[in-house]
Amino acid sequence: MSRTTVRARSVTAVALAACCAAVLGAGGPQGAVLPAAATVRPAQAPQQEQEQEQAGNDCDVYQSVPASSEDGPAVKAIKAKRSLVIGVDQNSFRWGSRNPNTGQIEGFDIDLARAIGTAVMGDPDKVTLKAVPTAERVKFVQEGRVDLIVRTMTITCDRLQQVAFSKPYFNTSQRVVVPKASPARTIDEAVDGKTVCAATSSSAEDELKARPKVGKIVSVENHLDCLVLMQLGKVDATMTDDGLAASQAAQDQTVRLVDGEVRPAVMGIAMLKNSPDLTARVNQVLADYHASGAWRAAYDRWLKPYMLSDAEHYWPMQR
Repeated sequence: MSRTTVRARSVTAVALAACCAAVLGAGGPQGAVLPAAATVRPAQAPQQEQEQEQAGNDCDVYQSVPASSEDGPAVKAIKAKRSLVIGVDQNSFRWGSRNPNTGQIEGFDIDLARAIGTAVMGDPDKVTLKAVPTAERVKFVQEGRVDLIVRTMTITCDRLQQVAFSKPYFNTSQRVVVPKASPARTIDEAVDGKTVCAATSSSAEDELKARPKVGKIVSVENHLDCLVLMQLGKVDATMTDDGLAASQAAQDQTVRLVDGEVRPAVMGIAMLKNSPDLTARVNQVLADYHASGAWRAAYDRWLKPYMLSDAEHYWPMQR
């Protein structure tokens, strides 16, 4: 994957912390101390955990049910309750964040969520967007608190055991963000022996656990908390999805991306495993969304200024 670049926007640490507390709600940064949900732990995972992870890596993350526009029992049940609830992010600049002027959540994933909801329900007013923390995505689906998750969610073998996924809709990888004052130029230089932040239950956290030279891992509820902690000198670096890394650098001109990327992967839309007809409908909407040019239009509107490669570089080849 080509290197991600950004256009920086000036945001000071104090202003960012203040606006996040006011705009983003309970999941946002907590000022000059570790967020309430932050966990600090030694970086290396226990041997048993590493073996379990290796054992669960034999799967096809592109595999999903065939696309269909038919209404099955799951879709009919959702229509009967007259509301499709979609879990989204409200903390990720350009992907899913609140516009301070309008109070509305907006971004690349938000456009996609609304398109899916409108196509399934036939009425945008019957679509409800619900903010979901990174660490709670699987739990919200399993407990029925949302019908879908459209929230920069990487498809992994472990998650495929817990929820169903649509066909992939975005290529991604893990990148590292550091303060501009940091001398680090590569991922190894940025994380070896350092205190590194990542969202709980994220692919970035998994990658850091697999790196024995990392000093400490600080796990937070939402990746934006990492940006504030980095600004306040509480952590040395942040690892997150490349698109989210680009959004952090775009949000604050005092941080930058280091060279290199790891864990190439794909993002998908999560839902219950026992709702194959809903997965089929989502896959049909995704195919139509891309074919119509709407996916490209959303990319150009929200992400193009911050990503180096052309839009089609990020659309996964469908298998």
